[in-house]
Amino acid sequence: MTRSHKLSFLIAATFPFIIWACGTSDSLVDTGPKRVLIETSFGEMIVELSDSTPGHRDNFVKLVDEGFYDGLLFHRVIQDFMVQGGDPGSRGAKSGKRLGSGGPGYTLDAEIRADHLHTKGALSAARQGDNVNPAKKSSGSQFYLVQGKPQSKAQMRKTQRRIQSKTPEFEYTEEQLAKYATSGGTPFLDMDYTVFGYVVAGVDVIDSIAQVKTARGDRPEEDVIMNMRVIR
Repeated sequence: MTRSHKLSFLIAATFPFIIWACGTSDSLVDTGPKRVLIETSFGEMIVELSDSTPGHRDNFVKLVDEGFYDGLLFHRVIQDFMVQGGDPGSRGAKSGKRLGSGGPGYTLDAEIRADHLHTKGALSAARQGDNVNPAKKSSGSQFYLVQGKPQSKAQMRKTQRRIQSKTPEFEYTEEQLAKYATSGGTPFLDMDYTVFGYVVAGVDVIDSIAQVKTARGDRPEEDVIMNMRVIR
């Protein structure tokens, strides 16, 4: 990822960029972590929400149950980086309309954890940049799914040093390093954004969405629509 793309990612976050569709909680069976089915024209994904980030988990489930995400777009797509959605203003948006500033009218307290990293398939909350959001509060609805790419040991050492300049106790485990080396991801976002779940089925759908042709502002030229429902 180029430096200009990284900067544009943070700048775009200033317009609460970064995610959350049908189903009712009455039918849920509490047999494990909550799971949500995300339907797209490229296939289906299942995301498992983390019980270690209860604020984000409960908010996501609430919005999905209310149908908040049904008909919304993946409005920002950058190959080898991530696919982003959750702006209510994207529903039925005309071609060329600037998207990424919408939300439910509230933010969420950060739930950033050293064991929740931006490996491929991570479900993370978008947010405004540090200059206006030093507490790293998350957008109430916008999210992104990580694609990224494999990371070398040298890249990971550099990332770890940068993170340790702010969080001295942080250190990647051998298992985490191995996952970044094989599956890939976007480690430069670690400890800066709240990861609150992971794709556990259909991760290849992220690759398909990431390959679409995009226009100005990284919006796909042909709409990529989402629908969601809680399945557990």
